Amino acid sequence: MKSDRLLALLLLLQTRGLVPASELAEKLEVSVRTVYRDVEALSAAGVPVYAERGRYGGIALLAGYRTDVTGLTADESRALFVLAAQGAHRALGLDEALGSALRKVMAALPAPHRPGAEATSRRILVDPDRWMSGPRADLDLDVLHRAVFADRRLALRYRSSGAPAPKAYTVDPYGLVVKAGVWYLVADRDGEPRLFRADRVEAAEPLDEPVRRRPGVELAEVWALLRERVERRPAGLTVTARVHRDRYDRFLRLHADRLTVPPPARPTADWTDVELSVAELGELRPLLALGASLEVLTPPAARTYLAEAAAETVALYGGTVHAAGESGGDSVGGSAGD
Repeated sequence: MKSDRLLALLLLLQTRGLVPASELAEKLEVSVRTVYRDVEALSAAGVPVYAERGRYGGIALLAGYRTDVTGLTADESRALFVLAAQGAHRALGLDEALGSALRKVMAALPAPHRPGAEATSRRILVDPDRWMSGPRADLDLDVLHRAVFADRRLALRYRSSGAPAPKAYTVDPYGLVVKAGVWYLVADRDGEPRLFRADRVEAAEPLDEPVRRRPGVELAEVWALLRERVERRPAGLTVTARVHRDRYDRFLRLHADRLTVPPPARPTADWTDVELSVAELGELRPLLALGASLEVLTPPAARTYLAEAAAETVALYGGTVHAAGESGGDSVGGSAGD
């Protein structure tokens, strides 16, 4: 709707200052011609907006002009209060600041929208942690947070996954990203994008040198590239298997990210054929947790690998199983009804 677009244009100019018409058109998803028509509409409504021509020109509000316009719809006000459930602000030390900001927003909301906004904070809860993610190391994001906003280079002592000791790096931060409850520092190292898990940073110190980001590159763009690299598995081994109905749902929960073909939502028979992609045979070992409810069919090397892995486990516990079989079946800790 035009009224929503005019409000969005006004708020953009109020927060950004002088903005090129082409950038406004991109943000508002309209043509440059439409932007100029909207500027004329704002001017006719008494808003002191003007256009500067030339290479470094754009559209701006008269210096010092501010408006208290909120213009929030019911859905927009509820969306803001979902933020209170995200949890990211707590790790950044912004818990109290967010609460204060939401109270101010609540006071500015039109009266009919306030009950819905209040109900949202009580009825919607977002827990960013995965199930059974285990205990996490204490995490202090303060240094990383300050370095990102100070636009300074950052000296890190960082321990990579599987590395016996940390290494020293000098990086150029783009920002922080939280994904599934895990914080990451997105930065360039020697001009190349890199991802650093915040809980593996053993020491961090902002330097006096200004950050050296690649021109025109933003955090969202670098994160999208790094995420694609993580999610794109290297070409490796294609494995076919069959999964029994009784463990099919569990299989999907644990291994759906490795499937090369979308599986059926519900099995239509006792056994369902699936196809997985793995980079190496070692990635198949977790399949043993499904026991006889999953059988790898091809390739032969995968069957051999799993057979050997199972044999190692049997050899480790074989004596215990034999001893238990001779004990007369006495249970440990009493019967199930105790």
